[in-house]
Amino acid sequence: MKLAIGSDHAGFRLKSGLVDYLRTRTDHEVVDVGTDNAEKSVDYPVYAFRVADMVGSGRADRGVLICGTGIGMSIAANKVNNIRAANVWDVTTARLAAKHNNANVLTLGGRLMALERAIELVDAWLTTPFESRHQGRLDLITGIERGKNL
Repeated sequence: MKLAIGSDHAGFRLKSGLVDYLRTRTDHEVVDVGTDNAEKSVDYPVYAFRVADMVGSGRADRGVLICGTGIGMSIAANKVNNIRAANVWDVTTARLAAKHNNANVLTLGGRLMALERAIELVDAWLTTPFESRHQGRLDLITGIERGKNL
């Protein structure tokens, strides 16, 4: 699986640890789109777009985004067509993001969790299959993206 991962300055340390972890897994190709340090303040929408564009266009299978809380990244990524970004904070929300929403981007709070928790959440999300009984709801979301009124 090809994973795109990005962060702003607040998520840089957590992102770096996740990249190192994910690259040890032979079943993942990881593309780090930046930022490249925690010292220089950067605008999170830039990195949200980079990851979301890769996933939305099919150049990556899934994406992970990290900012201070994960909220801003989620908002920004969800502006890109074909993206279902979910901000998660525990294993239950990570699994349900995959199972019910077929989330293709996971957002995390770099100021809110340790690396061990982030690894646990990413692993839960990556290994939980989507339940197709929820597809109708996702189709409604896709319709909204395309300008269809409900």
